[in-house]
Amino acid sequence: MNTITSISSRLVLWQLFFLFSIFFVACIQTPDKVSSGTDIKPAADSIVAFNHEIVRTEMQEIDDFINRYHWEMTRTETGLRYMIYNAGKGPFVKKGDLVELKYKISLLNGDVVGSSESSSTLSVEIGKRNVVSGLEEGLMFMNKGTHAKLIVPSHLAYGLLGDMAKIPARAALVIDVELCSVRTPKK
Repeated sequence: MNTITSISSRLVLWQLFFLFSIFFVACIQTPDKVSSGTDIKPAADSIVAFNHEIVRTEMQEIDDFINRYHWEMTRTETGLRYMIYNAGKGPFVKKGDLVELKYKISLLNGDVVGSSESSSTLSVEIGKRNVVSGLEEGLMFMNKGTHAKLIVPSHLAYGLLGDMAKIPARAALVIDVELCSVRTPKK
């Protein structure tokens, strides 16, 4: 955990330093020396390349984690990984459905950062964005009674900052979820 947090923290600090440097240089130029937007392109390209490297590194960490446990997971276009290990019955979850679920959320290092053990279940209306987008996307592959493991990359979870409490910056989440009920509201 310390290694991942340390690397993530250093990467975020370097990115912030780089952005601050660009801002500082732009602020000290005199009006007659202000350059056109085309001169900023190399800096923007560097930032994009840096972000691509961070994403590539996170995806490799996720792949290593999956390989360590020999899980057979499906990867979606967004980068979410999911594995159904106990299939449920009935129609699959769709936008607008009201679902109740039990969950356990861990970091890749095994630290538990959230759980429904303290409460009975979590109620979610699909499409209202009241949970991280990776969990909502994963629920769409489930029906009542399904048990699944989801690995949610940081961009589908808490992103650059984490939750400012238990979840660090740029943290991928491992969510073990059981879909207890699915209700389609009457229109």
